Amino acid sequence: MNLALFFDPLPDELTAPTAAPTTVAAYVARFAEDFPDWRTADLALIGLDEWRGTVAGAPPAGQHGANRVRERFYQLQRGNGPLRLVDLGNLRPGLSLEDTYQRLREIVAALLEANTIPLLLGGGHDLDYGQFLAYEPQHEAVPAINFAVIDSRPDMAMPGYFAAPEDSHLRRLLMHTPNFVFSCAHLAHQQYLTPPDVLTAFEKLHFEIMSVGELRTDRRLAEPVLRQANFLSIDIAAIRWQDAPGYYPASPFGLSNEDAAQLCWYAGHNEQLTSVGLYGYRPDHDPHGLAAATLATMLWYFIEGYYHRRPETGFGTYRFLTYTLVLPGNGGSAPSELVFYKSRRADTDKWWMEVESLADQSVKRIVPCTHQDYLHAAQGDLPQRWIRTQALLS
Repeated sequence: MNLALFFDPLPDELTAPTAAPTTVAAYVARFAEDFPDWRTADLALIGLDEWRGTVAGAPPAGQHGANRVRERFYQLQRGNGPLRLVDLGNLRPGLSLEDTYQRLREIVAALLEANTIPLLLGGGHDLDYGQFLAYEPQHEAVPAINFAVIDSRPDMAMPGYFAAPEDSHLRRLLMHTPNFVFSCAHLAHQQYLTPPDVLTAFEKLHFEIMSVGELRTDRRLAEPVLRQANFLSIDIAAIRWQDAPGYYPASPFGLSNEDAAQLCWYAGHNEQLTSVGLYGYRPDHDPHGLAAATLATMLWYFIEGYYHRRPETGFGTYRFLTYTLVLPGNGGSAPSELVFYKSRRADTDKWWMEVESLADQSVKRIVPCTHQDYLHAAQGDLPQRWIRTQALLS
């Protein structure tokens, strides 16, 4: 597939040789005259400038959000990894918004097939629909996916005349046919922005939803959630305006820039996560480049986390401590025992939990969890994460 046909090269100021050999810019193969070799890269940066799905429309001409973030990102110091990163330039929007979704689908799918992680940057949050479509299974053997969204509110409006795609894209993802979603997690919602029926719907679907207050109290709660995701979609509106003023309408509440960077660090560590999108950045609302710096740092932490990935396989072997808890029986509505696994690695505190379907014992999943889940089970209480996963398996 010739991906170069879909992209515009970067402007000269973003492709000029760097004078600082230790910065990110010195290690990124950028699309200037020749299209970079994305098949041998670990990660590929893709700029997006598609706003037809938003209420506010496109920023003023000449203000390209992805390029603004690149300016900050390229100036950062390279991390500890080899940084096999390519910058494919900026995606050319399709004739229609739906065409853009399909272009994204094809491009992300091609990168996934090459084991190259797409880093999608810019445009309306509805563009994660194209990111999502790339995971549509081509045959029945492909397992259902898990995905996570970080946003100030779940975009679950009913599609139609009064709802822009950016306000209804999450509903479209969940209602897509065929349905290949196993679980969805929504992080950092603000309850005063979220209709009660949306929270009820997530509860009925047995999806995890975590408020900004919970995350601000303890960011570590998000780690097992992000460790389960196959792809991640982030709206900059999840970050409070004073830390990232590049969106509209402004909100003084939300995640801090440190919170956002930590979540990206967690996501980068996840071996299952194969694409990430940072959406919603509007450079015309960011006169001092503060939001661009925040997004650039989030990218840096995701990439650094990626290069700290370690294989977490072989449950039940010497790699893991195994804890088996015997639970009091209650007529078959709960398991007689629960099995937990903890990594033996000294530099991590990762836990997993085995969930065997009560309806079909041949169906089993090992899902990320927390030490707190283990402690609850040790006291005889079924963790909520076990209950949710059991309901999804049934």
